[in-house]
Amino acid sequence: MAEQGREFDVVVIGGGAVGENVADRAGRTGLSVALVEDALVGGECSYWACMPSKALLRPGAALAAARGVPGAAAAVTGDVDVAAAFARRDVVTHQWDDSSQVDWVESTGITLLRGRARFTGERALTIDGPDGSVQVTARHAVIVATGSAAVVPRIEGLAELPPWTSREATSAQQVPARLAVLGGGVVGVEMATAFADFGSAVTLLVRGDRLLTNAEPFAGEAVAAALRELGVTVLFGTEAQSVRRESDGVHLSTGAGADVVVDEVLVAAGRRPRTADLGLETLGLEPGKPLTVDDALQVTGADGGWLFAVGDVSGRTATTHQGKYDARVVGDVIAARFDPRSSADDSPDGATAGDRSLSADDERAAAPWSRYRATADVAAVPQVVFTRPEVAYVGLSEEAAREKGLDVRVIGYDLENVAGATVLAEDYAGRAQIVVDEARGVIVGATFVGPEVAEMLHAATVAIVGEVPLDRLWHAVPSYPTVSEVWLRLLETAGL
Repeated sequence: MAEQGREFDVVVIGGGAVGENVADRAGRTGLSVALVEDALVGGECSYWACMPSKALLRPGAALAAARGVPGAAAAVTGDVDVAAAFARRDVVTHQWDDSSQVDWVESTGITLLRGRARFTGERALTIDGPDGSVQVTARHAVIVATGSAAVVPRIEGLAELPPWTSREATSAQQVPARLAVLGGGVVGVEMATAFADFGSAVTLLVRGDRLLTNAEPFAGEAVAAALRELGVTVLFGTEAQSVRRESDGVHLSTGAGADVVVDEVLVAAGRRPRTADLGLETLGLEPGKPLTVDDALQVTGADGGWLFAVGDVSGRTATTHQGKYDARVVGDVIAARFDPRSSADDSPDGATAGDRSLSADDERAAAPWSRYRATADVAAVPQVVFTRPEVAYVGLSEEAAREKGLDVRVIGYDLENVAGATVLAEDYAGRAQIVVDEARGVIVGATFVGPEVAEMLHAATVAIVGEVPLDRLWHAVPSYPTVSEVWLRLLETAGL
């Protein structure tokens, strides 16, 4: 039964971390906002990706760190307690209960609509929920924040298996004795690390000749070597041609001799935007494809300036933190562009300083790096891979910079030669590298590989976003003895 229609100023489709941020930000000037979610509020990151995966990886990392320090190593007498690790993961995911997230949404004044949304026309949606259908209209804007789903390759027998994706891996209650992982990207190498820590015999099948293809080659090489030290079998130039389940396990035929026989198969072969069942055809857009957007996150293929897309669904971003950055941008764009106060008084009584800073005129005239444009999506996207060693990078790789026509110089330094590294661990090893645009004398890319380097990445992100000249960066004195002293060594290597 269809419920009588409802109307809001703004409708956000997708209640994950990105959608929550859009909804919160868009309502800052008094717009009414509805948030539509058909699963758990908090989305992929909270329940099946960032949070549970890092909870699973942390015990092994902590044990490895302790074993690397004389005086602490003797206290480590066992391996990862898998049951305790799973229990901690369950706490981090709130037992897959979204009530605390729902409480937050309701506390902000956002209206939560449970159900699956489909477009029926311009600014018009049908929400099919547990209590029937409701027609919803947005007066001003609709933002699509439906995220992405794991791709299952068309390999004979794979879909029928069925395989694990990142969801099954991060919510697993049992550890398979033998696990095959298809794919050498972030999900593949992180889950290979976690399940190797848990005692699985892991085989990693990689179509190409390197891991982490978006990072510098030395990063993938370091991770491959570390995985092999953990006992993972890493097979490059290898892909499953067919999959079948037999009495002794799952057989993966690779065309390279004997089958790979395992108990479970984890597919980590990339993700695709969740746009297939949104009714996009009613808007003249192609279902199943990313929603192409400009730097204000407005969909370029839709008329009227009312449709926006943010996060994985746009094809611009593939991390929660970058999606939330986009959410803050588009939320401010919408709050300013459709400010309900603007027709009467740009600064009404009771408006806060933060409210008054949102200006429709400013938004219309926005330039790159303003709060109304997601410039960092093309210049300074940070990524951390929580393997051992950790890999952290931001901005352009050397290859990407040269493809853009930049005249770059690459400067690297081995982290084990920094005093702080010798304090952190007896056998600390790693490398830092920066990519410098010679014409401007600024850093356009940086990569760190080594234990706990994730915490070093933000300094590089600030340097790239701020376009800090190297001769000014030289005055940013790193504390001693820390691994961050590598910044001084990199600049000295650059000739400063």
